Amino acid sequence: MELTSLSTADWQAIWLTIKLAGLVTFILLIISIPLAWWLARNKSIFKGIIGAITTLPLVLPPTVIGFYFLLAMGANGLIGEVTRWLGWGTLAFSFWGLVIASVAYSLPFVLQPIKTSFESISERPLEVAAIAGANPLDVFLTVALPLSRPGIITGSILGFVHTIGEFGVVLMIGGCIPAETKVVSIQIYEHVESLNYSSAHQLSMIMVIFSFVVLVWLQSRKNNKPLGLF
Repeated sequence: MELTSLSTADWQAIWLTIKLAGLVTFILLIISIPLAWWLARNKSIFKGIIGAITTLPLVLPPTVIGFYFLLAMGANGLIGEVTRWLGWGTLAFSFWGLVIASVAYSLPFVLQPIKTSFESISERPLEVAAIAGANPLDVFLTVALPLSRPGIITGSILGFVHTIGEFGVVLMIGGCIPAETKVVSIQIYEHVESLNYSSAHQLSMIMVIFSFVVLVWLQSRKNNKPLGLF
């Protein structure tokens, strides 16, 4: 496989996919870390409802999620009306619309590992920090976050990889606008539609190799046997 044979459109799709996945992962970390801490430590009656809502993307077809985001971001949708009122136009078939939909779709893949990591923290170090005079924010920042680092790393990688592999949500909310919403998965689909199997194979192989390396790395961490390469 010669990477030099990739077209300009292929490289644009690769760059756009990396940019989308990186931005989505960053936003998901900002949302998921405090939300996971709240879900892990809080006993509110709303905990179950919020937990169910954040888990919905795991069971709903991507096209369903994309369809409802398309309606919400359209000219007559709630999000669309707000963005038009702000002078931003509609977000459907735009990069930022893709970002918002991808954040919602990939949320459980980042949230769940972090939540599990928080739940596994013993009460003892938290109590010791509190007795030493640390306020709740200090306890969270200096004790909980360092202890949950493996879960945060795992969630970050899973969110990044999952966003890279999106198709249904991207197709529904973003379409296939070059350099705007046409990510690698859409580019592969278009290559197959035009019977350009060689280019489809090259892009697909890049995704397979990347995903395999990530999964091997995650498995090595799970077994506490870090690979020298990482």
